[in-house]
Amino acid sequence: MAYVIFLLGTKLFKLWLRRIHLFLAIISGLFLISSKITGTLLIYAKTIQREINVDYWQVMPQNKTLSFDNIIKIVERDTQQKVILVQPELEPNLAWQLQLSNNHYVSVNPYNANILLEYDYYKTFYGFTMAFHRWLLYQDSDGNFPFRIWVSIATLCLIVEVLVGVYLWVRPKNRIKRLKIKFKAKNKIIFYQLHTVLGVLLFIPLLLVAFSGIAFHWKMETSKVVETLTFGEIEKRPDAPTIKSHYSSEFQLDLALKNGLSALPQASLYRIYMPKKQSNSMALRVKMPNESHAYSWIWVNPYTAKVLQVYDASKASFSTQVWNFKYKFHIGDFLSPIVQVFWIGLALSPCFFVLSGFYLWFCRHKKKKTINIS
Repeated sequence: MAYVIFLLGTKLFKLWLRRIHLFLAIISGLFLISSKITGTLLIYAKTIQREINVDYWQVMPQNKTLSFDNIIKIVERDTQQKVILVQPELEPNLAWQLQLSNNHYVSVNPYNANILLEYDYYKTFYGFTMAFHRWLLYQDSDGNFPFRIWVSIATLCLIVEVLVGVYLWVRPKNRIKRLKIKFKAKNKIIFYQLHTVLGVLLFIPLLLVAFSGIAFHWKMETSKVVETLTFGEIEKRPDAPTIKSHYSSEFQLDLALKNGLSALPQASLYRIYMPKKQSNSMALRVKMPNESHAYSWIWVNPYTAKVLQVYDASKASFSTQVWNFKYKFHIGDFLSPIVQVFWIGLALSPCFFVLSGFYLWFCRHKKKKTINIS
């Protein structure tokens, strides 16, 4: 009798797990589909953008670019706006991107400082796709992104769904034998087998990609998980040093850039953050050879060109390295281009799981309705 009660309890538990699996798909399905399609587009969005409008984003390579100081001065003269950010490009055929104090951007030819395009970042193909992917485009009057949390909640639902789905596969016997697809069977059976087999095979990478996605929003919670799993502490980036004295002289930008880069000679320049206030230092964001992304920083006094502080993230703790790897891992930009191709299929897989799951539910519901009528 006790065994029967236990068996009934197990079947009831499995039934409720299936219902949870379905419920999570219902409340997160549309979010997941839109998020995964835009996430897939983001992998090649910049390349697509550059190829569609070549005149805006690409330039004819020449022997030498203008000095950093000259580019800044010409752009500020032509736009009547202060430059607050510079993103140079390593490839000689690409235009540089500069952010202005009015939050507009300009695409600039680094060889003559001609402005190719002034634009709103989120109205470009890449910016629009990224905004849709991260916060569904909506931004309120205070500059906040209210829908960002819903994207994260949908991704969290995906994590729970993946865990529930794998549990439902592990629970019965002969789990390995059930990892096969009979393409000569009926459509319902084929979709069920594809749903199960792909779900099991993609379980770990899909779980990690989803986790790395919510880490951009729920930083405190996810960082604690990383610290627990890596048995270490994630280091905080040092605060930017301030300039106590006020200078009446002009910036020595070229010398400041030269001295800054000499502090980490192996680093490649990623971005330059110009001082917004007189007490702010100039910040160089750089990438060391063994870093996955640019997480190292150099701060320089723009008036005296003196290096104030250096942070070499490549020497950070293992936990910090794992945490910093989340961006490159999330977009599949590591090891080789083959990984990115696999990441496209991985990014689109939740769309298949949601649609095939609804199809299987519809088939079961239709069958039950037919039996009740008869």
